[in-house]
Amino acid sequence: MRVLIAEQDYALYAQLLREAAPDVDVLTSGDSAELSKLAADCPVWLGQPDLLASLLRQGHKPQWLQSTWAGITPLLMHGLPRHYRLTRAVGIFGQVMAEYMLTYMLGHEREVMARLVSQVERKWDPRPGHSLEGRRVLIVGAGDIGQRVAEFLMPFGVTLYGIASSPRQQAPFVEVLGMDALGEKVGQVDYVLNLLPDTPATQDIYDAALFARFNPDALFINAGRGVAVVDADLVEALKLGHLAGAVIDVCRQEPLPQRHPFWTAWGLLLTGHSSAPTSPQAMVRLFVDNLAAYNAKQPLRGEVDFARGY
Repeated sequence: MRVLIAEQDYALYAQLLREAAPDVDVLTSGDSAELSKLAADCPVWLGQPDLLASLLRQGHKPQWLQSTWAGITPLLMHGLPRHYRLTRAVGIFGQVMAEYMLTYMLGHEREVMARLVSQVERKWDPRPGHSLEGRRVLIVGAGDIGQRVAEFLMPFGVTLYGIASSPRQQAPFVEVLGMDALGEKVGQVDYVLNLLPDTPATQDIYDAALFARFNPDALFINAGRGVAVVDADLVEALKLGHLAGAVIDVCRQEPLPQRHPFWTAWGLLLTGHSSAPTSPQAMVRLFVDNLAAYNAKQPLRGEVDFARGY
C-alpha cells in the first residue's frame, strides 16, 4: 500500500509511519511540485486538510484521505471533488482539550489575571479564590471531543449539560439538548464551552441576541471554530456586561489582523489556536488502525458525511 504524507512536519510523520507500519510504502516531500507528482500514484493520503485540498485542486483522484486535523473545512470548499472517503482526526484531542478548558476555568475561578494586575500595581490581593465545585457547565458540541472534556471535568464536581444536533441521553451529562435549546440554556450556566465544528448550520450562532441571554457571570470559551461567533457582537456584549468574560482560541481569520477589536476587547483573552495541537504519535496510531480497517473493508473511525460536513 502506497501512502502519501502531505504535512508541514512531513519528515516526522514519515518516520513514525515507517516505524509503525514497515510494510507501507511511504511517499512524501517538502516540495509542492514533487508532492504533486507523488500524489498521482498514491491511493491513500495522510495530511493536513489545506495541503490535501491543494492537491485535489490539481485533479488527483485518491481513494481515501485521512485528515490530521479534527476540522476538515478546507476539504469542504465549493468546487472540490468528493469522490473519495474522508476521515478526520478523532479520539486524540480529548485530554489536551480538557486541559485547555480547565486551565482557563480554574484561572477564572482563582482570578489569576486580576491578581497579576494587583502584583504589577504592588497591591496585596487577599481575595479568596472560588471553586469549580457546583458550577454549571454547558458543552456546546457534545461529540467525540466534548464527551472527553465532560469526563475530565466530572471529578471537579460540576454539573454538565450538552448541546448536540439532536437531544439524547449521554453520560456524564445531566441532559444533552438540541441546538434549539441553546438560547435558553446559556442563561442557566456558569460556563459555555463551544466545541462546534464549522458547518453552514453552526455559523454566526453566537450573535447579539444570544449573548444578551447569557448569565452575566458566565465565562465563554470558544475552541471550536471562529465562524460560530459574530466578532463585533461579542465585543459589544462584553462591554455591556452580558457575560463575565471570553477566552477565544479560534478566529475567523488567523493570524488575527492587527486592527481587529479582539486585541483590545475588555474581558477577552486570546490564546492563538493553541488549545489542542495534533500529536503526531497519536495521529499515526489512529491512521495505522484505520489503514488496517480500510484494507479489511471495515468501518473507519471518524469517517465524514459530506452532506453533514463532519
